[in-house]
Amino acid sequence: MIFLNYKTYESGTGDTALAMSAIVEEVSHLSGVKIIPVVQVADIREVVSNVSVEVWTQKIDPVTFGAHTGSILPESVLEDGARGTFLNHSENRFSDFDTLAKAHDRAKEIGLKTLIFAKDLEELEKVSSLNPDYISYEPPALIGSKDKSVASAEPEIITKASVISKKSGIPLIVGAGVHSADDVRTCLELGAVGIAVASDVMNAKDPRRELLDLVRGFTA
Repeated sequence: MIFLNYKTYESGTGDTALAMSAIVEEVSHLSGVKIIPVVQVADIREVVSNVSVEVWTQKIDPVTFGAHTGSILPESVLEDGARGTFLNHSENRFSDFDTLAKAHDRAKEIGLKTLIFAKDLEELEKVSSLNPDYISYEPPALIGSKDKSVASAEPEIITKASVISKKSGIPLIVGAGVHSADDVRTCLELGAVGIAVASDVMNAKDPRRELLDLVRGFTA
């Protein structure tokens, strides 16, 4: 599976988010690989209304109905059609573990799936204790890299992350600089079930071609 993070790229905002999601849907159906667009909150409802693939939101906050100006209410993204949420991405980390745990509890309370990111193995083990649907190892230094990927730079760490994944029974997603079918294949061989990717596709001149290349990594 592939989680495609739209972040706030121009190619994944408003009308272009709809166009990108149409590409995601096409490639997912052609390849049989599950590809999940992870979109901005403002685009959830429109994207969900235009594609049949599962759509996630990039974040929620640990709040309930009430006086929380500017917060992302879990119920609102669920009502718009999001099926899951990222939590603790390196570009939007929670201030402490307790706040992360509260956000995760709120997500599960209303039925949102969760993927929690960790910057290192120690944090990966800690977040696995929350029992999310997925855990992700993503070294911050390699995020957005055009010439190095986690697969080529830190394969031994992926192997260790896989041990944590198997011990906890939580599927492992790997990200940071993944940009080729070979990268994907390496991540899977080392124990991941999928990848998280953003700039390689979102900044590509031909996003469809990039996605088609990545899904080749899921075939023998």
